[in-house]
Amino acid sequence: MGRVTTFLTRTNGGTDSAQKIGVTDVLAYSYLLLGVLIILVPVFWTFFSSLKPERAIDNFDTRLLPIAQIEADIEGVGTKTVWEYTAEDGTVTDVYKAGPTRRETDVAPINDPTNIEAVDRDRLAPSEEMRVATENYLDPILKRNGQTNFQFGTYLFNSVFITVAATLITLLINAMAAFALSKYRFKGRLTFTLLIVATLLIPSSIILVSLFFVVWTFGIFGSLWGVIIPAAATPTGVFLLRQYMLTIPDELLEAARMDAASEWRIFWRIVLPLSLPALSVLAILSVIWRWNDFLWPLIVLISDPAKHTIQLGLTQYAGEFDQDFHYILAMTVVSLIPITLVFIWLQRFITTGIATTGLK
Repeated sequence: MGRVTTFLTRTNGGTDSAQKIGVTDVLAYSYLLLGVLIILVPVFWTFFSSLKPERAIDNFDTRLLPIAQIEADIEGVGTKTVWEYTAEDGTVTDVYKAGPTRRETDVAPINDPTNIEAVDRDRLAPSEEMRVATENYLDPILKRNGQTNFQFGTYLFNSVFITVAATLITLLINAMAAFALSKYRFKGRLTFTLLIVATLLIPSSIILVSLFFVVWTFGIFGSLWGVIIPAAATPTGVFLLRQYMLTIPDELLEAARMDAASEWRIFWRIVLPLSLPALSVLAILSVIWRWNDFLWPLIVLISDPAKHTIQLGLTQYAGEFDQDFHYILAMTVVSLIPITLVFIWLQRFITTGIATTGLK
């Protein structure tokens, strides 16, 4: 906590509390605060909105807290929303609307549903309470209230399997390619590196058709491996790891070769442990890419709902005529949890990896 306080109170010139805050300090902290707000405000809005009842979300309630209009089960009428009617003498009565909302709206007291009278709609105010809508989370997960088609367990397993398998394969393949491009001297090494980096200029949508034919030819269309394998090698990962491995002294590798260590042993026991910061950066990037991927899994797995990921499963709540935004928001928050846990686990390596990648 002390380090955090020292960092947050640091000014241009030192950590002395007597140091005056200058213009650069104001600009720096304003810039950082703006960045934090841009990143976190949508996340917080999604979380707090996921706690609101369905009616509040459908009515575009912009209040932060989960405030919902009270509903009452009236005998012989059914479930109705409760309104507060303020009479001219100041008395307040709980009523429900017995007809459409007009200038003179028909209402009836909750305790006397047969006593219908017309009142001025301006004297009606919604009777509200603060209520956390836990059903937004529990209904899809526990398959309650008709949510039997949302196979949360299956979607979660598919997403985790694709993310973990793709990340491990990505780290291995990219690390081997980066090791070859950084520690071996051969003709055309720089050309291969430039070609790999140049592929970053090609939008992924352009090669979708080619990837589709490759997956179809190898017979993995419609399977989880059809999502994992095509995206295993990434130019970003190769470039990032290569730049980091260039900082590893060649003398270490030569000493290992003099001790009769094989190239695989050198790669596995020396290069990979020293490249842990860069591997951690690539790991969290790969997890984010695979976990949030939507278009490619949609193409490969569209024909088999049992192999859908969480992102594909959420599409069933966005129909042509009906959209369950309360479930979409809740499941979106759930899908953010694994990414957050991975970031917390690897965050100590991220700053080091970014700071040292590319230094020679």
